[in-house]
Amino acid sequence: MFNKNIKLILACAIIAFAVYQFTESNIGNGIFLLLISTIFILFYFKNELIILSFLQLRKQNMEGAKKYLDKIKNPQTALIKKQQGYYNYLNGILVSQTNLSLAEKYFKKAIELGLSMDQDLALAKLQLAGIAASKRRKIEAEKLLGEAKKLDKHNMLKDQINMLKQQLKRI
Repeated sequence: MFNKNIKLILACAIIAFAVYQFTESNIGNGIFLLLISTIFILFYFKNELIILSFLQLRKQNMEGAKKYLDKIKNPQTALIKKQQGYYNYLNGILVSQTNLSLAEKYFKKAIELGLSMDQDLALAKLQLAGIAASKRRKIEAEKLLGEAKKLDKHNMLKDQINMLKQQLKRI
């Protein structure tokens, strides 16, 4: 909701006021203010709108997820680099149902910016492999599929990887 710089300024102001409360012997108020400041620091690193969008996506509510992502105006300045990666990742998932070229652009941008979890990176590469396979680019699809398999350490995408391998054999 707030710009990333405003979140840091609010956190610093609250911490300064907490220190003032400690000097005035209001220890309970100071501790409470320090806990509140951690919320702003957390939301600096994890954007609240992206978290809400993930929750909507988990409920299979694509319209709700898109609504939260659309609330982020100018993501290049409002988000830090990893958040921009997840912003593009979520947009790629949402448009992959309708527009493969746009989804490919979003997934490539997400991989370029970086995703913090290997599973998310594996899913992005798997989606790109599927798009490449649908566009008859077998070599690129096999390369991306191999990278996705290496990143999938918990075998959560094993079935999807095997299905895509079978489809690539038919091309």
